[in-house]
Amino acid sequence: MHVFSGFSKGKEALSSTQGAGGCLNLAWPPTSGPPEAPATSFHPQPLGVLCQPQGRRMGRPPGPSSPLAPAGTTAMPGLIPDLISGIPWPRWALILVALAASALIVSCLLCAFCCCRRRHKNQPRDKEAVGLGSARSSTTTHLVQPDVDRLQGDPGDPRQWGRLQLSLEYDLGREEVKVGLKQAADLRAGGTADPYVRVSVSTQPGHGHETKVHHGTLCPVFEETCCFHVPQAELPRTTLHVRLLDFKPFSEHRPLGELHLPLGAVDPQHVLERWYQLGPPGPQEPEQTGELCFSLRYVPSSGRLTVVVLEARGLSPGLAEPYVKVQLMVNQRKWRKRKTSARRGTASPYFNEAFTFLVPFSQIQSVDLVLAVWAHGLRFRAEPVGKVLLGSRASGQPLQHWADMLAHARRPIAQWHRLRPAMEVDSTLALRPRLHLPLPGS
Repeated sequence: MHVFSGFSKGKEALSSTQGAGGCLNLAWPPTSGPPEAPATSFHPQPLGVLCQPQGRRMGRPPGPSSPLAPAGTTAMPGLIPDLISGIPWPRWALILVALAASALIVSCLLCAFCCCRRRHKNQPRDKEAVGLGSARSSTTTHLVQPDVDRLQGDPGDPRQWGRLQLSLEYDLGREEVKVGLKQAADLRAGGTADPYVRVSVSTQPGHGHETKVHHGTLCPVFEETCCFHVPQAELPRTTLHVRLLDFKPFSEHRPLGELHLPLGAVDPQHVLERWYQLGPPGPQEPEQTGELCFSLRYVPSSGRLTVVVLEARGLSPGLAEPYVKVQLMVNQRKWRKRKTSARRGTASPYFNEAFTFLVPFSQIQSVDLVLAVWAHGLRFRAEPVGKVLLGSRASGQPLQHWADMLAHARRPIAQWHRLRPAMEVDSTLALRPRLHLPLPGS
């Protein structure tokens, strides 16, 4: 009798729980039929394990090792899973949106970093250059106005064309003027430029020096030295001409500023080093000998150097039947010589002829390439009008053209070059040492 009364109380408890919490009807034993005595003892289980609230959507069933929540409590879900489950988008769309947002943030950070780096790069260099290392013991380095950076006027003044730092020294023994081109700052170009410098003296109009081209900067650092033979008696009447130009591969070079400095103020006992204010560029220098356009292409694997002579311009109208000679030398010994066909009755001949030379990769550093324009002059014989020297002993724009050819192997590089006097190129081949240029793949 006690057993049946316990079963009746359990049945009433289960019925009341189903009505209040909406749980499953797990009352035992069944309502139909008379109760029978169990064969074994009965151990009742907690009711909270067998029922779930009806007002809540059931999730993934707990695993066999998951802890069971106590009766009458509910677990708080995470915030991010609820937000994701509340968005009516498929999962692949959410992943694409997250990737696009990450890429946008990374690109914005990269743009900000590049802008800050470019702004820092374009700032003028205030560090003072050191004196010439080639100064003799009988001379001393004398700095004039070392703080000229702080004495500049309004940057918006249209008369400001930039500044140039150079040094001057006169060698009494050799009667040479040594010009040390240091650096330039605050060039006026309306953006970035590819500046280089042409230096000449008034007593030698056909002789000059060109520095290396510096790409994408308004504050180039040259650190180059050139010499001019000027007798001491002619020093007070000699003027140094310095011209800054913006290099253009296929058009006329744009002037950036000029400097005319009388050499009579040079002290033979000191090295004069200072900053000079550039003036506005004057009229273009007349091209006495003309210009020549050609392209270079070198293939290191096969050792084939291809020279394509395209055209010339600005030649003297009195010249008859101009043509171009291409001469290749290795270790100052003549190796190969080719020439184009002559063109009649024109000062701007068009050739478009290609020549190929076999140059092993191991000998490319010892090559001198000379292109010369020849024509029949007034004495009815062929004479050289002007020459262009390329290779490791060249300077200025020809050296830059040769370096670009080595840096961009298997690609033709075409440029215009100003013809130089034949005697100047010949003296350069005999006196100037070679430079070690970087080779492709090194």
